[in-house]
Amino acid sequence: MKLYNTRTRETSEFKPLVAGKVGIYVCGATVQSFPHIGHVRSGINFDILRRWLCASGYDVTFIRNVTDIDDKILEKSKAENLPWWALAFKYEQEFQKAYALLNVLPPTYEPRATGHITQMIELMQKLIENGAAYAPGNGDVYLEVRKLNSYLTLSRQKLDDLQPAADADETYKKDPRDFALWKAAKPGEPSWPTPWGDGRPGWHLECSAMAHAYLGSDFDIHGGGLDLVFPHHENEIAQSQAAGYGFAKLWMHNAWVTTSGEKMSKSLGNSLLVMEVLKRVRGIELRWYLGSAHYRSMLEFSFEALEESAVAFRRIESFLNRAKETSGEVKPVISDEFAKLMNDDLAVPQALALIAEWQRAGNTALTSGDQKEVAKNAGFIRGALSILGCDPFDPH
Repeated sequence: MKLYNTRTRETSEFKPLVAGKVGIYVCGATVQSFPHIGHVRSGINFDILRRWLCASGYDVTFIRNVTDIDDKILEKSKAENLPWWALAFKYEQEFQKAYALLNVLPPTYEPRATGHITQMIELMQKLIENGAAYAPGNGDVYLEVRKLNSYLTLSRQKLDDLQPAADADETYKKDPRDFALWKAAKPGEPSWPTPWGDGRPGWHLECSAMAHAYLGSDFDIHGGGLDLVFPHHENEIAQSQAAGYGFAKLWMHNAWVTTSGEKMSKSLGNSLLVMEVLKRVRGIELRWYLGSAHYRSMLEFSFEALEESAVAFRRIESFLNRAKETSGEVKPVISDEFAKLMNDDLAVPQALALIAEWQRAGNTALTSGDQKEVAKNAGFIRGALSILGCDPFDPH
């Protein structure tokens, strides 16, 4: 199996740290709004990766966190007149619902940031003791980026070209590019006690602490959306390696869903909520569409393209139903051709072309009454759809 590593900019053979086992950490949602289709593309892309690793014989531990405390959640809680924790739980449930409707497998563990404050304090203690971080006395804790042996290796930027990290009051920083590990408590905001003062965690610290807690100092794959490369993943690497962790061996990033060429986001006013889109198509059809582009390629969304994709999927589904009527229940079979494509950095678009070939051959066999050929093609299609999470006969 070959996978693309954002850090090396190369596709190379995937070799897990422990034979037969794979540890994956994927950055999950910041639960402050209803999920839009841009949010769930990441869930679908990494679900396909996970399914393929499992089908390839690996024992996969899949961690997807929930960020349930941050600035956006606090702002939204005021707007909706809800306690911050109630708002976070409300939208966490909405994400769970969307993932389930799109047949995204539940993670092995789904840690919440607020459940791992102890691990975050331990990590900060280690960073302060080894001189990588400092507490200026106001309750904040910062990572001193100029002391790092390597920084910006993922995004390949230059430190002096960076804008100041806009996450705290710069008057307390040694360098404007230092970023906050911990933010001092503000009146009316939630806080937790630490040796350096009450406050709450910085976003980057959360994921480093949780990844270490569930996967250890070194693990195989860290994933997330392309927009997380900088600063989030860059800063995760910085604080984790400064603590002496090897951290993630391979970095994978899915591209965005775009509308009119722009990244889908609430700030652009073009977000499409999952539940609204599901009024037009079924969950399996939306998943088929969102998973159809290569995970590293942008997916330009339109309702016309969604409907065309849904119609194409219904034709596949129709063939499988007819095959079942004539040949009985056909078991999923992973073909060598499909395996070769998935082992090539998850070449889903080429796999879809292969499914279309099997569908055509299967329909021809139905017309001629060649039940053996019908069953073979139906089995190959079901095998491919099981990895793509779109098998209509899957009880889940």
